[in-house]
Amino acid sequence: MRYYITTKSEWDKKLDQLLLSHTIFATVSNDLGLDFEFLRPADIDNIKYNCPRPVTSLKTFFLPPRENVTADRDSDSPRIIIGAPNCDIEGLSLLDEIYLDRDFKDMFFNWRRKNTIIVATDCFSYRDNCHCVSYGIKPFTTRIADMSVSQLNGTMIFRCITDKGEAFIKTVINAQLLEDKNFVESVENNNTEVEKTLTEKNKGLPDYARSGKLLESAGKNIWKKYSSDCVSCGSCTTICPTCSCFLLIDKPGFEKVKQMDTCQYPGFERVAGGEDALYELSERFRNRYMCKYVWKPKKYRSTACTGCGRCIDSCLGKINKNELIMELVK
Repeated sequence: MRYYITTKSEWDKKLDQLLLSHTIFATVSNDLGLDFEFLRPADIDNIKYNCPRPVTSLKTFFLPPRENVTADRDSDSPRIIIGAPNCDIEGLSLLDEIYLDRDFKDMFFNWRRKNTIIVATDCFSYRDNCHCVSYGIKPFTTRIADMSVSQLNGTMIFRCITDKGEAFIKTVINAQLLEDKNFVESVENNNTEVEKTLTEKNKGLPDYARSGKLLESAGKNIWKKYSSDCVSCGSCTTICPTCSCFLLIDKPGFEKVKQMDTCQYPGFERVAGGEDALYELSERFRNRYMCKYVWKPKKYRSTACTGCGRCIDSCLGKINKNELIMELVK
């Protein structure tokens, strides 16, 4: 895997030029925390690199919460998304499996994927509930994204991942092939240190496969216990990088609106006759865990939980899914 290098000032100038031809989103820190923001020239210097997990997941750029799928579409400019952590990149792997299925390819998802250059960033630190390494996911990106960027002392180091990424680095960014191994070692040492720290921090948490087995055999009591604090707000699934359920709503004038849905909402599985398999709160609560750890692994190759910890941070009931899984271990 090849590395390229340029100065931050040159990179910032190139981003300023790219704003004329591209729509760019980047991770910017504000009073509410770190999140993807529509990039304006004044914000270029405020882009944060190598910071873990923005509030919004990468999923939102490819599966909008709401869109009219029958409306006429203008030819949008190509997009660049900067600062996606690897937990989001790995989440995109599952979405690709679902929405780029050979027989049932989603034309809107497919167009957005082709029209977007994804610039990942390695995590040089972590947040309290990060546990990607427990599920075999690294805190740095080596696949799926087009390239990855790291900032070291005023220098931007790019790791090329796809052909599209390498073409972008060479022709658009005009970065130089990195020959100084000290820079590469610095990046890789930071990656290794974060990986070791996260491994030690989450050493008691079962891996993805074992978690699935524990959850599948769990009795009703634990679901009732933890769901007692659930308010069915759906934040855990909405913010998740892999949850992608949606409604297709018919509107007047033969319009159809695709809207994000979640198994945590009451009525999610209610049918026309009134029957609802997930009427009970504890059953809806259990459904999310079974979907992520049991049912999806039986159908897809990709991991349905990437260990980002967003669902723990966003939960209004302060429910910690890792505590539930650890209770099953005891």
